[in-house]
Amino acid sequence: MTAVKGGIANAQHLTVKMFDGLLPYEPVWKAMQDFTDQRDAATEDEIWVLQHNPVFTQGQAGKAEHVLSPGDIPVVQVDRGGQVTYHGPGQLVVYLMLDIDRLGLGARELVTQIEKSIISVLKLYGIESEAKQDAPGIYISDKKVGSIGLRIRKGKSFHGLALNVDMDIEPFTRINPCGHEGLEMTQLASFPNTEALEQVAGRLVRAIQEAFGYTDILMEYCDAIEK
Repeated sequence: MTAVKGGIANAQHLTVKMFDGLLPYEPVWKAMQDFTDQRDAATEDEIWVLQHNPVFTQGQAGKAEHVLSPGDIPVVQVDRGGQVTYHGPGQLVVYLMLDIDRLGLGARELVTQIEKSIISVLKLYGIESEAKQDAPGIYISDKKVGSIGLRIRKGKSFHGLALNVDMDIEPFTRINPCGHEGLEMTQLASFPNTEALEQVAGRLVRAIQEAFGYTDILMEYCDAIEK
């Protein structure tokens, strides 16, 4: 049994897969499901770091009225929690395939640690942000910069977070983001002294490693999802 301190496991290893280019949503989603279904008690946790082609994803309990005018951007019904959101170029997406039972975490603590990771990275750039109890995600002066949507299956998580770095945020006006009418979105590029997406990704990976207590990480650089 892994030792647990403060709700986070010690002596765990984490594989981080960094994907190049833009990836279509549905093959990645299928790969997450397959990884989660096939893993066992010895499988090490993984996070996948990537960007998607433009897509709206609608959560399990998503309401159709929150999709206002998607236009030429596809809408995909998925198996995560939450309402509709947008993914596209310039947005940092991190999928977390974690054994939360092994980590000694519940779903709420998982979300809290993800929120803390994002907040700590934004603070490195001098940006003050906060989480909201009634609306998961990260906000800067009531504008949303980061979204979180997860699925837990048999004590294992998949899906994850999306952080707006340097993107076209117009597609968010075609939906009620995360089911909140009139919610404004923002991004790191709107603030001074931030970095390119690749650098932000590296900082966020390190923040996640620290938040969840992984002793070391194995970095893999990938061009495509393995089938």
